[in-house]
Amino acid sequence: MKKSFLLYAFIILALMLVFTYSFYSKQVAYEQDRYEKTTKKLRDSLNSVTTKLNDANYFSLERNEKAQNYFESGTSEKMIKYEELIPYVTEKLLDYNSNPKGNPYVGQDQIGANKFIINKVKVLNHRWIIADYNDGDIWGEVLLKYFVNEDESISFEVNQTLLYQK
Repeated sequence: MKKSFLLYAFIILALMLVFTYSFYSKQVAYEQDRYEKTTKKLRDSLNSVTTKLNDANYFSLERNEKAQNYFESGTSEKMIKYEELIPYVTEKLLDYNSNPKGNPYVGQDQIGANKFIINKVKVLNHRWIIADYNDGDIWGEVLLKYFVNEDESISFEVNQTLLYQK
């Protein structure tokens, strides 16, 4: 009886080991498959976002080599780096927000009690800027020309402005 008990225990133990091995090997295969599918989905999503970002930045000074070359000159001390120019131009344009009548480069006079200020600025190339502005109630966009003068000051000119309806 003792021998048959040990035999049955051994057989049950062997079956348990076979089923456990089978279960865990299938679980590992399932997890690897799930990992590969998730990784593929994430790569596709990343590629999609990268493509959309590249499309969105098509009109930007950072991507436009011809516009970047506009600021290069024969002398190295006169060369303007676009990496430094973009924040400089943005800062100079946003400095006009402190004007009591509002930013003069939104192309709109003050309508209500609040003044128009520029919120977002995108330098498109060596000549154009698009900006978003509002007075807290009314929103709009403006297309500006900018010029880098000989003394490296920046001058702006309103080209077109647009106010959205409330």
